[in-house]
Amino acid sequence: MLDGIKIKPIKRNVDERGYFCEAMRNDWKELFGEDKVAQVNHSFTYPTVIRAWHRHLRGQMDYFLLLKGAIKICAYDDQTGELDEVVSSGSDLQVVRIPGHYWHGFKAVGNEPAMLVYFTTNLYDSSNPDEERRAWDDPTLIPKSVNGKKTDARVGKVWDWNSPPHK
Repeated sequence: MLDGIKIKPIKRNVDERGYFCEAMRNDWKELFGEDKVAQVNHSFTYPTVIRAWHRHLRGQMDYFLLLKGAIKICAYDDQTGELDEVVSSGSDLQVVRIPGHYWHGFKAVGNEPAMLVYFTTNLYDSSNPDEERRAWDDPTLIPKSVNGKKTDARVGKVWDWNSPPHK
């Protein structure tokens, strides 16, 4: 994985009423380190919609927690050409930490909308946003490795959000 990307599985406590789980705890030092959450956002995304690419250059960390549906989260390092891809679903809860300096985004996969809650370490400032963008289909985004593998069939080609990870 790219340096700083972390994944924490979330434990569900199930009983006859449903389930309860802790979504974030500031004592999860293996996930947060010294990060402090400043803002929580909710995103509802229709199937097949791609929300990418963007990055934050002022030290922001993003923590993604998908509650319903499924998404493919990608992070790309311009310096190394490494791209990491994580599939997250509401049926297998996990928090995915993305250092904001990586280009990142996600695609709603599957046949139902994706409901994502994400936590950020910086407040959003609409008058001076910490957000740099590039098109989701930017032809200059060509990974040199995917999930650490240089043999992945998608290496050396323009990144295709619609290419399934198993081919």
